Amino acid sequence: MTAVYTKYNLLLEGGSLLSFALDFRKRGTDKLREACGVFGVYAPGEDLYHVIKYALYALQHRGQESAGIALSDGRQIYLKKGMGLVSEALAYDKEIIKEIKPVAGTGHVRYSTTGASRPENAQPLLIRSRQGCLAVAHNGNLVNSEELRERLEQEGSIFQTSTDSELVTHLVARYGYHDLETSLKGVLPYLHGSYAFVFLTENKLIGVRDPFGIRPLSLGSWNGHYVLASETCAFDTIGAETIRDINPGEMVVIDGEGLKSIQVLPSHRSALCVFEFIYFARPDSNLCGRNVHLVRKELGRQLAREHPVDSDIVTGVPDSSLAAASGFAEELGLSYETGMIKNRYIGRTFIQPEQKIRDIGVQLKLNPVQKVVEGKRIVVVDDSIVRGTTSKKLVEMFFRAGAKEVHLRISSPPFVSPCNLGINTPTYEELIGYSRDGEDIRREIGATSLEYLSREGMLKSVGMSEQELCLACFSGDYPI
Repeated sequence: MTAVYTKYNLLLEGGSLLSFALDFRKRGTDKLREACGVFGVYAPGEDLYHVIKYALYALQHRGQESAGIALSDGRQIYLKKGMGLVSEALAYDKEIIKEIKPVAGTGHVRYSTTGASRPENAQPLLIRSRQGCLAVAHNGNLVNSEELRERLEQEGSIFQTSTDSELVTHLVARYGYHDLETSLKGVLPYLHGSYAFVFLTENKLIGVRDPFGIRPLSLGSWNGHYVLASETCAFDTIGAETIRDINPGEMVVIDGEGLKSIQVLPSHRSALCVFEFIYFARPDSNLCGRNVHLVRKELGRQLAREHPVDSDIVTGVPDSSLAAASGFAEELGLSYETGMIKNRYIGRTFIQPEQKIRDIGVQLKLNPVQKVVEGKRIVVVDDSIVRGTTSKKLVEMFFRAGAKEVHLRISSPPFVSPCNLGINTPTYEELIGYSRDGEDIRREIGATSLEYLSREGMLKSVGMSEQELCLACFSGDYPI
């Protein structure tokens, strides 16, 4: 697999087999997957390639299928992207990087929810029109993408990718205004769904968030310059300071004159995806002024208050459930132990080629510590149950390792509805919580007991109201 720098196009080899493999992996997973991570920086005279690359390393958890960087030198935009992790897709090219004196840039890590996992769908997307060059990095999902694509195709548009992100570039080009700000003011009202966009022109960086703020986007300061990122952990990695979250419906324009904020779309309520707190975001990130690790710990504490259990030890499923598990143990005065080890060298792109091998896939990544759980009554804290297949295998592994009892505690309510707003989730029929109650699920999974955190307890732990969050996966009530 190679990724070649070009001014206006991208050459990739061997994409079809990897695309098939990544799609195959995605269908078999029992965990939710985020859509993408985006980053942008306006800082003339700085080594922006490495700054963006390091930021993307910090956002790698948000997407492992492809990665890319677009850089502008004030006259044209250069693009480098490819399939795989940041380290694979953005291998350093000394000669090409040496030639560029960038003023601004944007980066992207992708997990596909709209459009297959293929080289042509890797982002940033780069187009050239009579208005100049435009690179786009998108996190989210447009729910009216099929309608928009059909209308544009009828009017003569030719699409190079199968992503909903490309629709925006066609709409901007068709709107015809010379400056991007004016074009976006005309285009954004046509986009329905979730989005956090970072746009890059030859001399300008623009960040936009959807009117509900479903997907996160933050503004920071680095060496006297402005930066944008899906999560504040990217700011920490490059030594930047967080300024604030971009508001729902807000557009920030960053150029040589500084920063300008425009409320480009009216926002009647916020609806940040609550799973950012529960699972997606990195523990060291802050969302809405709240630290993700501390929120998860409080989720565990509240879960213990609602569903205590007489047990010997508490353990969490690595990595997103560890904070909740420690909070659960502390609240009840129980011993928190590392009862399960995660193999960190398989990677998220590991492919199981046959059903027989897929059946032992969980053991390849997670393994109980037998001497810790043997003969013990254990509480296993996890963040969610989606299909139930992983939970079932985890319970089986703990019993096989000698656990006397396995009590499963979930630090979120039952997952009952699929998401169309930027998260890859199964259909209603595949969701184990859609048509079964807690006791049915417990029997299916084989746990000694199973309890979920209440919706009220979750909101109390997060410290936000129903009108500030999207809870559609738990209620079926979508903000859009």
